[in-house]
Amino acid sequence: MVKLGFQLPNSGPLATAANLLEVARKAEALAYDSVVVTDHIVIPWSIASRYPYSRSGRFSVPADGNYFEPLSLLSFVAGATSRLRVGTSVMVVPYRNPVLSAKMLATLDVLSNGRLFVGVGSGWLAEEFTVMGSPPFAERGRATDEWLEIFVKLWTEPKPSFDGKLYRFAEVGCFPQPVQKPHPPIYIGGNSRPALRRAAKYGQSWHAFRVPARELPRRLDYLESQRAACGRERTGLGFSVRYGARVVAPLGDTNRRPGEEPERVFVGTAAEVAEQLKPVWALGPTDAIFDCRTGSLDEVTETMERLAGEVYPSLER
Repeated sequence: MVKLGFQLPNSGPLATAANLLEVARKAEALAYDSVVVTDHIVIPWSIASRYPYSRSGRFSVPADGNYFEPLSLLSFVAGATSRLRVGTSVMVVPYRNPVLSAKMLATLDVLSNGRLFVGVGSGWLAEEFTVMGSPPFAERGRATDEWLEIFVKLWTEPKPSFDGKLYRFAEVGCFPQPVQKPHPPIYIGGNSRPALRRAAKYGQSWHAFRVPARELPRRLDYLESQRAACGRERTGLGFSVRYGARVVAPLGDTNRRPGEEPERVFVGTAAEVAEQLKPVWALGPTDAIFDCRTGSLDEVTETMERLAGEVYPSLER
């Protein structure tokens, strides 16, 4: 059975405390498995970097809009819910100190009684790396790998130490360690071959972001080849998907809006969206997580209700 997730509106015009609580509590009431949040700390006014997850290459979040920090927000959401898993989709790993990040994530897992999963990525916005004082943008892949190794050491070892190219420390204690054993699941985001290699080596899931269904098989074949090369058991590595969606009533507005790219954002009635999703479901993802970034709050909640009540049941028959 595919687990159903939804992104909270942690950026843009809907990003308010009241809306975040409403969407999280509705997700729990509708029996969603999880809610996720995205990650940016600042949005530069001038961006030359290409956004890799749309055909246009343009990033649509305005610099003067709200953008809640994900780890703080997930703690808030976990405290306001009792069953929902909470996760990042995705946390840009090199932005933060690795030891502090590991501590914050472990704390979140303990306080939520083991409801955390950690979606991670290496980042794409060079200008934000500069503002954050992060490792050099060109070293973001190496930094992500080292930071993940540090996370696992701090989460699982009694006297962890680390000696890497970008970070090192002598033996320390870092408690409490996460409730989940051996540690919270790590979902590796990114659609590139380096991201797939990272998923094969470090992840419990590859987290595919808005990959058209027709492109998934060849990426999954590459993921499988890299898993085998790492000598990992097949059962230890799954894949999850993330797409946009706007699900409307019969005769509702199905005209595509800016940002609703075909194959990346599913728009239509419940029956139409289910039909669009069948090729994805046929590949056997562990999780399917959706966002609705182009609607009002009423349209977001309608999409949530129709996904859970109409689309999901028809796909799981």
